[in-house]
Amino acid sequence: MESVIEQIPSLSGFTDIKELHKGFSDERKFIVSLQNGKQLLLRIAGIEKYEAKKEEFSVLQNLKLYNVKYSEPLELGVMEDVNVCYMVLHFLEGEDAEQLLPVYTEEEQYRIGLEAGKELRKMHMYSAPLHMVSWHLRQLEKCQRYVDVYKQCGISIKNDEQIIDFLEENYQYMEHRPNVFQHDDFHPSNLIVKDKQYVGAIDFQRYDWGDPYFEFRKIALFSRGVSIPFSIGQIHGYFGVGNISEEFWRLYSLYTAMDIFSTVVWTLKVAPHTFDKMLDRLYLILEDHDYFKRITPFWYRA
Repeated sequence: MESVIEQIPSLSGFTDIKELHKGFSDERKFIVSLQNGKQLLLRIAGIEKYEAKKEEFSVLQNLKLYNVKYSEPLELGVMEDVNVCYMVLHFLEGEDAEQLLPVYTEEEQYRIGLEAGKELRKMHMYSAPLHMVSWHLRQLEKCQRYVDVYKQCGISIKNDEQIIDFLEENYQYMEHRPNVFQHDDFHPSNLIVKDKQYVGAIDFQRYDWGDPYFEFRKIALFSRGVSIPFSIGQIHGYFGVGNISEEFWRLYSLYTAMDIFSTVVWTLKVAPHTFDKMLDRLYLILEDHDYFKRITPFWYRA
């Protein structure tokens, strides 16, 4: 790996390399230390992903226009001799919020959530390319495909037909929703915190375009289990206290219900060893919404 890194201009004169193993990405990630004491993040992927990484690099550069706190891209390149492409980004110092939030006070958790919500709103100022197919059509097709695969997977979620009925009754609310930039994995594991302050967001490789409210389903699946005060803070930071509409909760519950089936399918395919833990999360979501008899989860308080 050192011979590869030596060829990357922005990493010239590096003094140390540390590989990161957290997460499910098929990219390799390294923290690279330079002679001046600065640290950068290196992501390495197969050369077949170069065109996709070029597009990702461009999108991430454009995020700078919105003053977002995030791991900014510095360099993109390809090494044909070893069949890889690479991206170098700023390394955000601190720890992921999943680790730190539980040791903070509820007030500190809430305040970090407020900042996260404000930052997410900045990201959503970035509009999708004009050629992008409508959100409603793309997401409807994707959800129906996941439900079909779920029905064949051999796993049965309690009251699944009731959840499917809820989806079919509420698909209509996706019509005419905006198409904007989506981080698509915005939750404490991908947010960096230091000294009880929000530092920024990382891991944008799953980015997409669509309804900004779709981002909030990660609260149900991940954030709520880490910190309810943070989760409430994120919603308040995004909308403002007292400005949470019924439309938001309708779409939040719709997208959360969609995640029940897509999460079963994804986990069985990508991380089957985590299935029992993920199933516990799904049943917590179902309890939060009384199997989607209610659109606002029990844990939320204004």
